[in-house]
Amino acid sequence: MDRSWLKGRRIALGVGGGIAAYKACDLIRELRRAGAQVRVAMTPAAREFITPLTMQALCGHPVLTESFDPVQETSFGHLHLARWADAFVIAPATADLIARIHAGIANDVVTTPLLAFRGPVLLAPAMNTVMWENARTQENLAALLAEPRYRKVGPNVGLLADGDVGAGRLAELAELVDAVARLGSAGRLFGKKVLITAGPTREHLDPVRFLSNPSTGKMGLAMAEEARARGASVTVVLGPVAGAAPEGLEVVPVTTAEQMAAEVLSRVDEVDFFVAAAAVSDWRPETIAAQKVKKTAAPQTLTLVRTPDVLAEASARVHARPQRPRLIGFAAETEQVIANAREKLGRKQLDFIVANDVSAPGSGFAGDANQVVVLSAAGSQTPISGAKREVAAGIWDLIDGAGE
Repeated sequence: MDRSWLKGRRIALGVGGGIAAYKACDLIRELRRAGAQVRVAMTPAAREFITPLTMQALCGHPVLTESFDPVQETSFGHLHLARWADAFVIAPATADLIARIHAGIANDVVTTPLLAFRGPVLLAPAMNTVMWENARTQENLAALLAEPRYRKVGPNVGLLADGDVGAGRLAELAELVDAVARLGSAGRLFGKKVLITAGPTREHLDPVRFLSNPSTGKMGLAMAEEARARGASVTVVLGPVAGAAPEGLEVVPVTTAEQMAAEVLSRVDEVDFFVAAAAVSDWRPETIAAQKVKKTAAPQTLTLVRTPDVLAEASARVHARPQRPRLIGFAAETEQVIANAREKLGRKQLDFIVANDVSAPGSGFAGDANQVVVLSAAGSQTPISGAKREVAAGIWDLIDGAGE
């Protein structure tokens, strides 16, 4: 079984209150060995079987145990877990836990983040045979599995902790890890290829000066991470930004608009979605000085020429084809935001454009939150706000469901 999907993935592990809870320890170790990051939440019943300290030592992070603990909520709260995770694993999934998940009950630190989670979920049932065979348990599980993002592994048949023999054993460790690795196929974008631009470009005047903008690439990278969490193969053409890009993405570093255009145009024919989130410099100096330009008392004149319009060129390249990528642009505006974005949507023949008032508080460049309005070619207008990963999830909910 190919476990490569796990490398760099962020796995939330919800531990239910059954004797099999101790096996979650081995699951954490194997997921981390495969390259995944793991954060753990435990139901009150799970803590009767194994201590949070054990889980913390194995995953390397504090464990969520209390919904109303101010320290836990400040450092890594239950909603943060839902936003952070690429996939959610419930192991062991007891009959009680399965029933509460099906009912939409959110009364502990496992069910609350799960209710707020949009990605793929793996249930690993473990319980007494009679409980497993109970019609209510089977109905609850079947209702959950009717939703494509839910998957199940086990239970296995064998000797149970109470001495009974039958179905109800937690799946074996290798089965569990392989099932988590297959969660990539549970996402709506499984098998899709996504090309995203992110960050700024730089247009040099001389070796030490350049024209650019304040983009940090956070929104584009959030779009990339969310697409990856939904099972897509993601390539990011990334301008110069601080820090490393998240693992699991193919990153193509570029500096100038011309370099970005070349990389995009060499790839856009082969993808299912093209998301142009980069803040591309519209102008570059006509000439680039080979050496640092020295200051003088006389006024300096700088002649600028247009850079390639990466999104417009990509759209023109693919638009007449019967099978073309879905085209999504971003419009960073400071006035007449919707009108300007709507004009770009039509002029560049896009399917969607994400309008962003970068002058508004709590929005735009550098911050961790954003407020956008997603406009579609069909005429819809949808506002989305929140943390940038939340905004990315909302945008993908719109664009990956279009036309279905």
